[in-house]
Amino acid sequence: MSDRTEGGKAANAELAAHLPLSASRPSPPQGGRFEQDHCPEIKYKHPTNPQSTRLADNKRLHLNHGPIDLIIEAFGSSADIATAYQQASKRFQTILAELAVELPLLRTAITPNTPIPERHIARAMRAAAKIHAPAFITPMAAVAGAVADEVLTTMCTDTNLDKAYVNNGGDIAIHLNPDNTFKIGVIADPRSGKLVTRAAIHGKSPIRGIATSGRHGRSHSLGIADGVTVFAGNSAIADAAATIIANAVDLPGNPAVTRQPANELSPDSDLGSQLVTISVGQLSKAEFTTALDAGVEIASRYCKNGTIRAAFLSLQGYERIVGWPIDQPTLHAPHSIDQTQLHRIANA
Repeated sequence: MSDRTEGGKAANAELAAHLPLSASRPSPPQGGRFEQDHCPEIKYKHPTNPQSTRLADNKRLHLNHGPIDLIIEAFGSSADIATAYQQASKRFQTILAELAVELPLLRTAITPNTPIPERHIARAMRAAAKIHAPAFITPMAAVAGAVADEVLTTMCTDTNLDKAYVNNGGDIAIHLNPDNTFKIGVIADPRSGKLVTRAAIHGKSPIRGIATSGRHGRSHSLGIADGVTVFAGNSAIADAAATIIANAVDLPGNPAVTRQPANELSPDSDLGSQLVTISVGQLSKAEFTTALDAGVEIASRYCKNGTIRAAFLSLQGYERIVGWPIDQPTLHAPHSIDQTQLHRIANA
């Protein structure tokens, strides 16, 4: 994720669509732990070898290797869950090594002449990112989502799970049988962690991936959005689309926005010398509208052409929604949010 923020949280019945995991994780979130009421026993580490651990609730599986940190939960028979977790753990053993082999290519902007990666996850990353070419994008924009998709697919092979999810630092791949529902909470600003709305994804919905991008977190953003959460057919597609939409929420040349070349902050950044957002001062309502409208234009186009199903965009307390409702009744908002008007959510 070229512009990724990270640090997710998972609960048994509801996940907050938080921040995706990027290719680098220089520092752990919230003092190095998941939020206290979710996974207090997990401390972020960068182990040399892949780690697989059942969490204290004995329901969820934690897979960790270097920058990749997954929380997994499956629902179904005990035998199917055990098989799914075994398969996920086995597949996870080689994922980081596979990505590392092709990392220089994955950090290269996609053009008509860019070589196609050889390995499956890398190809999925490129396919999700290529949708947005010729806009600047690298396959890394979809890395967390593609990893989540791959592990979920492995879990569902030769099993009969009712539902399952793989949460890769907030980029979430989901499996649902037709009669099941997946509930998710949407956070406007990851610094507060406050839910502003909830949605229920039904088994008959085509949505199977959720991802969030924005300027807060460990990686860099070309835009000024606090958060853009995208719902799509898989997590890799949602991941890449969230990156592009978040980049579009912007005010080029605005003096309230401080920027710096990405490679001065992270020498190996796939953004190179492009200017990334360092800070955003207080903006006027007109500026909020201009910035969010730019993101809404891209998100609306993606909804119309079927790339995504919905998007939630936020900037300093102002939110815009594109594509809601996903399936009636899927949106449970604490305040009414019109799709075409800008509203301030004061007490979400």
